[in-house]
Amino acid sequence: MPTDVPAGPTSGTRRAAVVGSPVAHSLSPVLHGAAYRALGLTGWTYERLEADAEALPALADALDETWVGLSVTMPGKQAALAHAAEATSRAVAVGAANTLVRVGTGWRADCTDVDGVTGALRAAAGFTCSSNTSFGVVLGAGGTACAAVAGLADLGIRTVRVVAREPSRAEPVVRCAAKLGVDLEVTRWAEADHRVLAAEAAVLVNTAPAAAIEPYVPDLAAAAYVLDVIYHPWPTALAEAVMARGGRLATGLDMLLHQAFGQVEQFTGAAAPRPAMRDALREATGGILPLPISWP
Repeated sequence: MPTDVPAGPTSGTRRAAVVGSPVAHSLSPVLHGAAYRALGLTGWTYERLEADAEALPALADALDETWVGLSVTMPGKQAALAHAAEATSRAVAVGAANTLVRVGTGWRADCTDVDGVTGALRAAAGFTCSSNTSFGVVLGAGGTACAAVAGLADLGIRTVRVVAREPSRAEPVVRCAAKLGVDLEVTRWAEADHRVLAAEAAVLVNTAPAAAIEPYVPDLAAAAYVLDVIYHPWPTALAEAVMARGGRLATGLDMLLHQAFGQVEQFTGAAAPRPAMRDALREATGGILPLPISWP
């Protein structure tokens, strides 16, 4: 988290929102709304704003000074980074920003999706990086894969193997790994030995669609620690298989919760009320997951 945030909650009317397309399904208002109530920020609001990547810059420029922050979801994360006046090093490395914070020069971009990965693996899966940790595996090579590589690097994993349907499409992940000093190997999906990769990996992160990995679920479930970024519909076949064998599992819902903590702190300047946010998300999702929380 950047260090130049306000020392405490800003008084008066302040506004924030989640921006994306489609955005009606977003659970971010649940998390931020709960945080503002717990912090006593009665003048604060959090909305949903519909905008695709092309429309995002104009929308951000049109917001007045009462707007303190934007949570950016698909498909605008790359556009958010490109439009920002300044950016954190991790946003630059990932090549995308899910967070825009009002600063004197305009907007500062950050990627708290990285916190989502690390927080989910630590709190939900109980993962810790030991001195003999070998490598991590990331399935898929899209935008979430970049955040996954950055999160694994933060956890101390310096070697990552990415499994992609088409290795040529993994160039953004390759660039991200190079910026982070991560040793990256890209394997074509059809040529990968999924059982060996899962069995030998310190941790496995799935960012691929559920249908794509379904034929390989019995092999992938052998991983000691698994983060499946998909949480709807729940449970996924991978999650069921991991739980059936007693493996350690984190989910996309855990990621959503943990990435929101940093956003709240950057928007308000106050420590995120983690239990209140967790409880609100559990209620909104019917209590389908326990959503354990952790502190830095």
